[in-house]
Amino acid sequence: MHWLADLMAAIGVVLNGIPQGIMAMMLGFAVFPTTFSFLLASGVNGFFGSVAPLSFQAESLALVGNLGKDLRERTSIIFGGSLIMVVIGRSGSLSRRVDFLGEDIMSAMMAGVGIMLTRIAINMTKSEQKTGWLSIIIAVITYLITKDLVWTIVLSVGLASAYAALIEKYRAELPENVTARRFIFTKPVLNAKVIRGALSLACLNIGANISYGLITGQMTGIKPNPVDLNLLTSTQALADMGTSLLGGAPVETIISATASAPEPVIAGILMMLIMAVILFAGWLPKIGKYVPSSAIAGFLLILGMVVIFPADAAAALSGSHSLIAGVTIVTTAVFDPFAGLVTGGVLKFILPLLGLSL
Repeated sequence: MHWLADLMAAIGVVLNGIPQGIMAMMLGFAVFPTTFSFLLASGVNGFFGSVAPLSFQAESLALVGNLGKDLRERTSIIFGGSLIMVVIGRSGSLSRRVDFLGEDIMSAMMAGVGIMLTRIAINMTKSEQKTGWLSIIIAVITYLITKDLVWTIVLSVGLASAYAALIEKYRAELPENVTARRFIFTKPVLNAKVIRGALSLACLNIGANISYGLITGQMTGIKPNPVDLNLLTSTQALADMGTSLLGGAPVETIISATASAPEPVIAGILMMLIMAVILFAGWLPKIGKYVPSSAIAGFLLILGMVVIFPADAAAALSGSHSLIAGVTIVTTAVFDPFAGLVTGGVLKFILPLLGLSL
């Protein structure tokens, strides 16, 4: 019955990914081109036997949505970030960069992202207050009872959306590019905001690929950890590079329950193929017009405030550079991950060369 356990694990991760796919649509990303990101990643995982799948990731979507003012800027940020990541992945320098900065600075950056997500969640409630706060209340109660992110996202998004659709008669008119079943080339633009966004997205992906990728590998119970970080980084970068030129959403590294299935490689591939079918068939936009963006607020709040921030902040502040880690957390939360990592690196390495310290 291994196949049934693999399928159930895949469906569980799909349920987690659908609301985040809806979040991508709310930011204006087209879903049809993203089909091929899932197909590419499933092919690579099958060929190399990788246990770490890709899917929609709330952190990267929230960051890109926050830093880019429109679809063209957002896809340009993704394209730029993917160029940086493909160089890092192909050169095999991911782990070296982390070793150079130190785990405390990387953890501080991720903790700052947790605060950023929490702030974004609260801001989401300003446009649709009742739906947004209902999503947060349901998410908090669900997580306190289950300690399970899948149940948290399914119930908070599902019930808040049901309230919006049935009580407030919410209906969204999705832009044509979101629902179009064709490829629409989106020419990248280059400006200061895009450069800053691409660097920030790359910094976030460095932290996520290492932390989420290795956690997924640990869930398999295989020793040593079976996740090839350079392969994972290259796959994610190539998938994003192609889809961003067609207006599609990014797919990133996630913590995937498929890794705990009897056949983790097969379960991960099944999950990505199911997501590809959902996107190719056009089912996601049909669901998405009944789901307001504020319905995801509860999940983002739990993800940022409860799941990401406490663990990463504790890891960052327990080291010998706790003050520098604290500054990195605040800088990331106020500005972006790139500013956070640069600030942490300068404080940790440049100040001592000048005879100064924090």
